[in-house]
Amino acid sequence: MTVKQNITILGSTGSIGTNTLDVISRHPERFSVYALTASSQVDVMLAQCAQFKPAMAVMAREDAGRALADKVKAEGLPVEVRWGATALDEVASAPGVDAVMAAIVGAAGLSPCLAAARAGKRLLLANKEALVVGGEVFLSAVRDGGATLLPIDSEHSAIFQSLPDDPATWQRRVHKIILTASGGPFRTREPQSLKDVTPEQACAHPNWVMGRKISVDSATMMNKALEVIEARYLFGVLPDQLEVVIHPQSVIHSMVQYRDHSVVAQLGTPDMRGPIAYGLSWPERIESGAAALDFHALAAMTFEAMDARDHAQRFPGLKLAWETLKGAPGSCAVLNAANEVAVDAFLNRQIRFDQIHEVNQGTLDSLVWMAPESLENLMVLDQRSREAALAVVSRLKS
Repeated sequence: MTVKQNITILGSTGSIGTNTLDVISRHPERFSVYALTASSQVDVMLAQCAQFKPAMAVMAREDAGRALADKVKAEGLPVEVRWGATALDEVASAPGVDAVMAAIVGAAGLSPCLAAARAGKRLLLANKEALVVGGEVFLSAVRDGGATLLPIDSEHSAIFQSLPDDPATWQRRVHKIILTASGGPFRTREPQSLKDVTPEQACAHPNWVMGRKISVDSATMMNKALEVIEARYLFGVLPDQLEVVIHPQSVIHSMVQYRDHSVVAQLGTPDMRGPIAYGLSWPERIESGAAALDFHALAAMTFEAMDARDHAQRFPGLKLAWETLKGAPGSCAVLNAANEVAVDAFLNRQIRFDQIHEVNQGTLDSLVWMAPESLENLMVLDQRSREAALAVVSRLKS
């Protein structure tokens, strides 16, 4: 008989969170929801509480938490409502929790991820920033806590599924890891025209339904830069063993090339419920709700190399992945913070689309820092990086 797992979902109102709840709803005999967390979407959280009856609901913001508490009480729901960073850490590390879906976007998700890792949870990592920002600090928490780390990003889940079962053999058997990228909405657009891109155009991804921030990252290919960094830490390979190839159809989610140059790839429809279901049920496989791949309906599967023109003009931010991995410790955290500030400024029409890279590069160039050795160090570095990025944004606006 399968033992039912108690799940905490960090970021339950976002796209990963709602897809996770969809998978859970298909398997009530396997999963129950212990806690749901969100930032500010009170009404969405209330509906989730009514359907899934978690023991706890946590809002990051106090005003949202108080509003949710009033509505939960009015509805007579048996849900305890809390708010704030401490509450997030506590539901991520609670003794009754078996697995934590980490889907809080950005550096804000690092602290509860660390709490879950230290508590030895099965940590389903959809928040790439935990590794991009946390780096060795986060990996040390995973090792020390005895946590199980499973990737949920479609690319990293595909790599994990394509690797040998024994991680001890990865270094000697793997030649390189190849991450696929759709190329986003501007794959064929002339680079000089990118200065005219609007937030609405940047958020219209051709294949995936995603939040606004990650949609912009896909359009700039900064999402792929962050994924390269994440893959380096997840799989323990060298930066030069990581490669990106354009695959517009988003059918092959990533590949592993072995020492004999054979390639193992994972294929599927572009639906996040696939990797979510795999992470929840690993090492088993369960029904996800994603449509089956219909090979008869596939017109073609094509690949395009990332040439020098792409790196220099269309997707200049992608090369920052390798530069920061080979740079000073903490460089990846600086890049992540700068990019969050830059994307927010673009979405608020303070800078142009093509200036996002200027903010990222300018922030990296302007800071001198010590290697972070703790969460406190990382948070200080994150704050300093945001301040430096805002200064670059201010200069570009003037």
